[in-house]
Amino acid sequence: MGKCDGRCTLLVICSLQLVAALQRQVFDFLGYQWAPILANFLHIMAVILGMFGTVQFRFRYLIFYAVWLVLWVGWNSFIICFYLEVGNLSQDRDFLMTFNTSLHRSWWMEHGPGCLVTPVLDSRMAPDDHHVITVSGCFLDYQYIEVLSSAIQILLALFGFVYACYVSKVFQDDEDSFDFIGGFDSYGYQPPQKSSHLQLQPLYT
Repeated sequence: MGKCDGRCTLLVICSLQLVAALQRQVFDFLGYQWAPILANFLHIMAVILGMFGTVQFRFRYLIFYAVWLVLWVGWNSFIICFYLEVGNLSQDRDFLMTFNTSLHRSWWMEHGPGCLVTPVLDSRMAPDDHHVITVSGCFLDYQYIEVLSSAIQILLALFGFVYACYVSKVFQDDEDSFDFIGGFDSYGYQPPQKSSHLQLQPLYT
């Protein structure tokens, strides 16, 4: 029963991770954030492998899923540092999320809750095919929305890592105990042994 509870909990965590990653992928596509789009795609694939390994009792898939979650925590920690401009990181200078191919920002910058977008006409600051805007009145700035999204990803990843290690340990223990008792060999069919203690008696007529 405990094994089933651990597997079911891990499947629930993987499902939440999948929903959160898909939701994030949509908004990153809308904001042309190419680096997060690539990372989200890899994360979705790793979560699907983790779910498959949980259902099919695949130990190696769970190990791969757990290792990826460590990298995923590191990536989301970097995103938090980027949007909070920790150290030398600067959103005005570094366009890492778009691989320095465009000046696009997070989709939440213009579409955050309560945000009022005002275009600045005849601005010389805007390069070709871009426009300058001012954003005001936001209930929550886009930086903190991105930080909150990454924090949720980190929290789910920590829970997923713990349960992936637990379930993989259970799978490994079951496999070792199964090998110890001889696997299917102990359940093989053995035909009845013929008795060799037959004695021949002479026949008198």
